[in-house]
Amino acid sequence: MSAQPANNTPPDMVNIEIDGKAMQVPKGSMIIQAADKAGITIPRFCYHPKLAIAANCRQCLVEVEMGGRPIPKPQPACATPVGEGMKVSTRSDKALHWQRDVMEFLLINHPLDCPICDQGGECELQDVALGYGRSVSRYTERKRTVADENLGPLVATEMTRCIQCTRCVRFMGEIAGTYELGGMNRGEGLEIGTYIGKSIDSELGGNIIDVCPVGALTNKPFQFQARAWELIARPSIGYHDALGSNLWLHTRRGEVLRTVPRDNESINECWLSDRDRYSHQGMYTERLHVPMVKRDGTWHEVQWDVALKAAVDALREAGKDIGFLVHPSTSNEEGDLLRRLAKGLGSAHIDHRLRTLDFADAPVARAFGTPVAEMDKVGAALLVGSNLRHELPLLGHRLRQAVRHGAAVHAVGSLKIDQGYALAGETTVAPQHLPSAVLAIAKAASAKSELTPSSALAEALSGVEADAAAEAAFDALSKASQAVVVFGEMAATHPQASWLRAAARYVAEAAQAGFNELPLGANAIGLARGGVLPGEGGLDARAMLAQPRDAYVLYGVDLPYDLADDATAMQALLGANTVVAFSAYAGRSLRDVADVILPLALLPETDATLTNVDGVEQSLAAGATAPGQARAGWKVLRAVGGELGIDGFAFDDFAGLRADLHEAEAPQREGLCPREAAVGGNALTRVATMPIYRSDAVLRRAKALNDHPLTRGAAVRLHADDAARLGLSDGGRARVGDTRVLPVVVDTAVPVGAVWIESAYADTASLPPYGAALTLSKA
Repeated sequence: MSAQPANNTPPDMVNIEIDGKAMQVPKGSMIIQAADKAGITIPRFCYHPKLAIAANCRQCLVEVEMGGRPIPKPQPACATPVGEGMKVSTRSDKALHWQRDVMEFLLINHPLDCPICDQGGECELQDVALGYGRSVSRYTERKRTVADENLGPLVATEMTRCIQCTRCVRFMGEIAGTYELGGMNRGEGLEIGTYIGKSIDSELGGNIIDVCPVGALTNKPFQFQARAWELIARPSIGYHDALGSNLWLHTRRGEVLRTVPRDNESINECWLSDRDRYSHQGMYTERLHVPMVKRDGTWHEVQWDVALKAAVDALREAGKDIGFLVHPSTSNEEGDLLRRLAKGLGSAHIDHRLRTLDFADAPVARAFGTPVAEMDKVGAALLVGSNLRHELPLLGHRLRQAVRHGAAVHAVGSLKIDQGYALAGETTVAPQHLPSAVLAIAKAASAKSELTPSSALAEALSGVEADAAAEAAFDALSKASQAVVVFGEMAATHPQASWLRAAARYVAEAAQAGFNELPLGANAIGLARGGVLPGEGGLDARAMLAQPRDAYVLYGVDLPYDLADDATAMQALLGANTVVAFSAYAGRSLRDVADVILPLALLPETDATLTNVDGVEQSLAAGATAPGQARAGWKVLRAVGGELGIDGFAFDDFAGLRADLHEAEAPQREGLCPREAAVGGNALTRVATMPIYRSDAVLRRAKALNDHPLTRGAAVRLHADDAARLGLSDGGRARVGDTRVLPVVVDTAVPVGAVWIESAYADTASLPPYGAALTLSKA
């Protein structure tokens, strides 16, 4: 008899039976989803819970009975919806016969190269073949071969192994949004490729390695380094943006050989951005292994006790006039110890906001108003100065899913950004005009809402007119049941960020939308909560360098790239009497300014806690071994503080440190910087962005990421009209100011009046900062 509906069955559920096990499952579910929920295994290759159903591998064929009558044809469990009274057999003679036949067909052309395949030991095809394959092949004809394509520095290909499940194709279209892979030809001639032999340029492309069930797509930097069973998996988190993606470090003898995602639906789901996946390469390039002290202008490698004494003596002598510059990915524990150290020395000059130019409103990173897990459910969004795909790649993916479900996204900024989906509206203006463009949206908000703006904002709005684009952007936000304003890095680092922030926050409040400001650093929220900020009478990061201190402490800072105005920073540091640096690397610029360099462990090599964009603290234990004599930062700081005799450094272990952490929400302050006049003459205003794979010291040393097409190198990018006016041509060279000569790229993303020069390259270091007027001439 077929399963009968139960009297208490909810209206959105149906009663089915799988392998004799009765259950209630949601209407619209597929058989494979119901079986997975019940813990019943059905073999599959093309099915993936995060991707659209393709039903092209046929490995999941099952026997189905409806209304007491068997359906004569085998049914794919991944594409067959459940029905009331359905009975499914996954292990009957017929079902097993079908599954074994499909397995035999899939193996007909598959090469027998498991011993040399990087997927060996964790291959879905191996696992399923063990349960459903024949011990001897009956196929005697020649196997087909498929030529490999070069997909770039991150993904290795062996396409003869491909079973055409199309998981990679669907991932690139549905999740990454780049549609870079597709199927060519038909039948036995079907091949997966990029059509024109191009590389995969997506910031999420490495995930096709995880979704591939065979060894067709593998991790190129990891290729042939180790077998899966040699590796130890250690839980960790990503530290190159503030999302805090959960991941596994796969290590051998303490060395990280690869990184794979760790499922967390509220943060990164089952995906991982490429910079979190491949950055481990940078952990083992140019690392500082031993403490170093400069004597008479020459660097000497010394023992820890010697280096600590030199650092302690220098700090004791400098006293209150010390500026503490802290990298924004520093852990909560290290940040708290640095706060204690500064307080104990009597210095109020401590800050982690290294890339901020405008401190008028005392900006600090705060938790998102719309949580990450809700971003794919919004009905409208406004992007203010944001390249979300590069700033927080997996947040960009979530917003793209919202667009697929009908969300309207408007953008305003100084670059025309390809967000991976069609925008409902876009305004692109030169940096000096960006505050006016955002104020125009605030003007529309003030006219259509009852929320009264602050007096300073109201005065500014009196001279602004809302155009049709501004009104459309606010209407979309106010009419959506759930909306969000995303305040991106290009807005937060703008020289008039206080105006942009005040206007954007007002728009969000008027539309009753969430306000999500992207933190400038992996742990900017945690450091703000921990008080790693200027104390009473203290100077912020920019002021510390504009008004040089007698001594500086640099913690995790990679000079000169981590600072907003690197020319001013290097001048101040070179003029200081003492610079004590805590760093995992000792680059040339750091050696030029420092007197003592103490080698630190990187985040994967130490116990730490970081706070992500949702304000969630995530703790991790050391998953790898620091090289040489490098030590965990909290241990080094404990030793320094203890030698100085400062209170708060008497704890014995990490747990003791955690028990006494300081936390307080940073106070908000209203303030607006002076409005700048428009740039005149032949000068163009600089747009300075941080390249996705050069945003911190580890990424800058990761070879595969620096070979990626998204690491485009130093160049002058400008609008065709400005290029023609200045006599510059695409592919030519331009002189920036009096010294630097850079290649010219005519770019449709750049508005008239602006010049886009990315930061964090050696050839762009010491150029005037974001928003500065630059003169270009033909070189």
